[in-house]
Amino acid sequence: MLSQSDIEKIDQAAMELLADPGIKVEDEEIEKKLFRAGAKPGNETKVVRFPREMVKEYLPLAPEKFLIADRTGTKRAVSPGGESCFWTGAALSYLDGDGIRLIDQKDLANFARVIEALPQVEAIVGTSTEDTPPGHRDFVGFRIMAQNTRKHLRPLSFTPKGGEALVEMGKVLSGGEGLKENPIFSVGFTAHGPLRWTSLALGVFKATSGHGIPCTVNGEPMAGASSPVTLAGTAVVGTAEILSGIIINQILEPGRPCFFNLGFAHVMDMKSAFPVTGGPENALLAVAGAELARYYRLPSASWMCSDSLLYDGQNALEKMLGALTHAQARVSVVWGVGSTESEKTISPVQAVIDNEIIGMAKKYLSGFRVDDQSLALDEIRRTGITGEFLSSDHTLAHFRGAFFEPKILVRAQRSPANEKEEMVRRAGKMVERFLSSDKEPILEEEAERELMKIEKKYSE
Repeated sequence: MLSQSDIEKIDQAAMELLADPGIKVEDEEIEKKLFRAGAKPGNETKVVRFPREMVKEYLPLAPEKFLIADRTGTKRAVSPGGESCFWTGAALSYLDGDGIRLIDQKDLANFARVIEALPQVEAIVGTSTEDTPPGHRDFVGFRIMAQNTRKHLRPLSFTPKGGEALVEMGKVLSGGEGLKENPIFSVGFTAHGPLRWTSLALGVFKATSGHGIPCTVNGEPMAGASSPVTLAGTAVVGTAEILSGIIINQILEPGRPCFFNLGFAHVMDMKSAFPVTGGPENALLAVAGAELARYYRLPSASWMCSDSLLYDGQNALEKMLGALTHAQARVSVVWGVGSTESEKTISPVQAVIDNEIIGMAKKYLSGFRVDDQSLALDEIRRTGITGEFLSSDHTLAHFRGAFFEPKILVRAQRSPANEKEEMVRRAGKMVERFLSSDKEPILEEEAERELMKIEKKYSE
């Protein structure tokens, strides 16, 4: 989408912001480390200037390619040009057949069970749980997710102390391997812009550094509110925030894997003062983020979401726009499976629908093979003019995987029995089936005891 000249202009403008006025860094220890590494004091308290030479020295320490693991033993590489993988998203509310409510621990457990069954989703992101003390929601949520899915875990971070608990729990789950060799979970935080890293964000970076744990460094500017109303200006602010966050992580742990995440950028609807997450501008900023990440030789991240409050046409078109454009741009990790209502709500029904959307987008982006077998010239001649291919041996040999096979889309002739069938109803039935089946043990008893022991220690 961006030309090389466009990317260089955004990079140049971000470098100028890093050098003047700089970034507010609300942690004295990190501030001192930055000064020792070549940063300069700004004109205001806690403001740090990052000279271009310093950026050029520390940014390349972040690896271009690294692994993300789950507890099935699968380790997949993420890289700037690799295929996208899809994760869930954070939220405050939960939407299912019983209506909408604040998320509790049971909801998070059920959501994790549904995600375990969805083949297109590779990781689950933590949420806020209303029935957990706020300072405990990161490590309690981590334990709940680990009990209900083997997929990669991306807990939310609520406190630096919680970050320490996550590291201890992660070591239990990674078995005999270290977290660097078996990164079964990742962390991250967002700049509180414009151009500011809070003490909370920096405390989480510190608490989780030193173990090779992948870190998502988020710039989350909102065009027209915390960044200029122009998308180019928003990209500049977000890039400056992200680069400074990656450098801070490299100062704390040289070589720490980091995602360049401009894809969480929002825009402000200027009529309603509403933060938009499902518009075409969000897709543009996610694509720009992927292209800038490739320029910096880093994996990228983004968020596919909808501003709809319901499972409706708006929801479907916004989620499909996000999934397709982000995957086509080769965003490394796309968050938002199950998300709706502008990132405030998650839904297991939405997750099933999104799984279908992702499968369809991936099938489209995979294209089709052109070789002697697929051209089928001999078969066409054998069948002849006015023949049929339904009974052909070639069809029998090749029909598996030839077409997208939906799980919840309606493909049926109209009839009284079929007129009530629709996608959302089918998705709801699939969720019911997942949750009504016998729950197999996800964690070994010893690992579960260790997690509970760590949870108790940090809860006290």
